[in-house]
Amino acid sequence: MRAEIIAVGTELLLGQIVNTNAQFLSQRLAELGIDVYFQTVVGDNEGRLRQAIAVAESRADLVLFTGGLGPTMDDLTRDALAAHLDVGIEMHEPTLAKIEAMFAGREPSLIAINRRQAMLVEGASPLRNDAGLAVGSALAAGGTHYMLLPGPPREMKPMFLNDGTAWLKEKLGEAASLHSVMLRFCGIGESALEELFKDLIEAQRDPTLATYAKEGEVALRVSTKALTAEEAQARLAPTLQEIRRRGERYLYAERDVALEAEVIRLLAEQRRTISCAESCTGGLIATLLTTVPGSADAFLGGVVSYSNPVKRDLLGVDEALLEGDGAPGAVSEETAKAMAEGVRQATDTDLALSVTGVAGPASSEGKPVGLVFIGIAERGKPVRAEKLQLQGDREGIRIRAAKRALYMAWLRLTGKD
Repeated sequence: MRAEIIAVGTELLLGQIVNTNAQFLSQRLAELGIDVYFQTVVGDNEGRLRQAIAVAESRADLVLFTGGLGPTMDDLTRDALAAHLDVGIEMHEPTLAKIEAMFAGREPSLIAINRRQAMLVEGASPLRNDAGLAVGSALAAGGTHYMLLPGPPREMKPMFLNDGTAWLKEKLGEAASLHSVMLRFCGIGESALEELFKDLIEAQRDPTLATYAKEGEVALRVSTKALTAEEAQARLAPTLQEIRRRGERYLYAERDVALEAEVIRLLAEQRRTISCAESCTGGLIATLLTTVPGSADAFLGGVVSYSNPVKRDLLGVDEALLEGDGAPGAVSEETAKAMAEGVRQATDTDLALSVTGVAGPASSEGKPVGLVFIGIAERGKPVRAEKLQLQGDREGIRIRAAKRALYMAWLRLTGKD
């Protein structure tokens, strides 16, 4: 079954609210084995809404609406669909009784205007609203299925998960649902990852593969449709095994989890600790690590050593490395190593990371924007540093540098460096 989601509301077009309903419904529909090929947003205008309905039913078997079921005159969804189908509007008496009970003793005009929320397209099945007043509805007409859901997410979500999902399952019967595994990679860009799996992507039929780029990370979704989880697992297994073999150095998780969370997990598992010294990233590595629940046992602290005096006085970086004739400078391999070992000793951690570089917008020390050095120190082992030439704006360089540092920690913790 193919579906289209129509979100109704001028406030969506104006950018006053974000259309999170479409994301939620797309995810839930995929789990039911229903493909969403289009999402449409239309304002509170009956003519344009009817045009959107006509287009949607020409390319979808199921049209879901969110919004436009409220009490005011610009809540037009049920009216537009009824006019399009050339049917009437009828009252849902249980919802009307709920409204009348709620507004008992208040102005009669309040009951009158809110009566609209108890109305259904003629012949539709009601979908109860446990969190609000507007009744939802679902019906089939002319070979197309329609579902009308309220706009507020706190009302829409439980309505769809309860009565909406039950109605769809009744219409669909037993259907294959979408099963996906999200693989997370670091230390490799999206284009390089695609090249690594080029033949698998080009030949894909079932399972399907799709890449998603994030700053400093890449995700690869591997999906299939199956009636049971066991059937899906068997179908996905050969492809996943080949991806693991080729991407072993970059594949850090087979679930949708951030790199920093995996680093904290490994540290906790190995009962080890980490600290960091940051210059151009300005504390971003520490921020990423401390957003992970339970990070306090593994991350002991960090130093934002933005200036040379802080590098010298708090981290013990030799002045001869930072300034003077022939000095490599603050942005150098030597300084990155000294920062990493300095913060490791200061915090007495098992591992330590350091970052020093030029995030931009201008060059520094005569060195180009995007030049970054990352150091990693480990108790009892030689300090190592890596040179990077990153592209992008200031924020992009900072994020990529922080993620690269975490990748170096992941390599060390997994024994892959």
